[in-house]
Amino acid sequence: MNAAAVVAVVDMQTIADAVGLGAIYSLMAVGIGLVFGVLRLVNFAYGQLVMAGAYTLAFTSGWPVAASIAACFVVVVALSLGMERAAFRPLRGQSPAVMLVTTFALAFMLQAVALLVDVRDDTIGESAGSFAGLRQAVDVAGVDVRRISIVAVVVAGVALGGLALLLARTTIGLHMRAAAVDFPTARLLGVRADRVIGLAVLLSALLAATLAVILTVQQPLVTPGFALRETIVVLVGVVVGGIDRLWTATLGGFTIGFAMGVMNGALPTDKTVYLPSAVFALVIVVLLLRPAGLFAWGRAAAPERV
Repeated sequence: MNAAAVVAVVDMQTIADAVGLGAIYSLMAVGIGLVFGVLRLVNFAYGQLVMAGAYTLAFTSGWPVAASIAACFVVVVALSLGMERAAFRPLRGQSPAVMLVTTFALAFMLQAVALLVDVRDDTIGESAGSFAGLRQAVDVAGVDVRRISIVAVVVAGVALGGLALLLARTTIGLHMRAAAVDFPTARLLGVRADRVIGLAVLLSALLAATLAVILTVQQPLVTPGFALRETIVVLVGVVVGGIDRLWTATLGGFTIGFAMGVMNGALPTDKTVYLPSAVFALVIVVLLLRPAGLFAWGRAAAPERV
């Protein structure tokens, strides 16, 4: 194999890995964007929902795989709905700053609880090794693509397609779009707030549980800081894409994931420590040039934000 062929294979390998990472980040961006769309709330505790699902998978790793995944979904959905009922609903009429601080408090509380549960055996970290088969790679046109990357791309496509149909073709989807544009007016016109918010929180939780499974395959060791870095990066990507529209936020999540994957593959191994600095410097440049968001074209002509 000549040098040009080697470079081509390396480039395609990097792109394949970057697409898989972008798909994962776009799923997380959708989960964050759904809640923001109806509550105007940036949920910094979203990563801790993913962490709770990952711990559930670790603690049930001796169960059949289907039962372990089902337990993960049950725990994440129950925790998400409990957060909405116990914290977000009573504070719904408060200022955005109060809601934002509440999500920070919930995030740190869930991390503290996870740490208490984790150190019961005097060690930090739980292994979730039930999905080892998904970490294996398959050859696609000479490029090694991990099975979990294929799963992530397929799940992202199905989730986005299903969400598009829900928003465009169903009554509850219409209510969600109306609530995203003007919640007070939508309530006056008969939109049931609790129903719309409950559905958004439920869909967001289902995505968080899905992310827990995907990220646990990639990172089998679960710690209290699990998915924290990914959440911060995705939140940055959501802002870069345009936080007040679901589709631009999703594109922002994919873009920053893809960019990180490409830069990680392009940098020498001993230089990857500079990757976060390079990414966030690029983010600052983008926001200086387009403060409303990288994909926020034609904002004035399009009132919908979901």
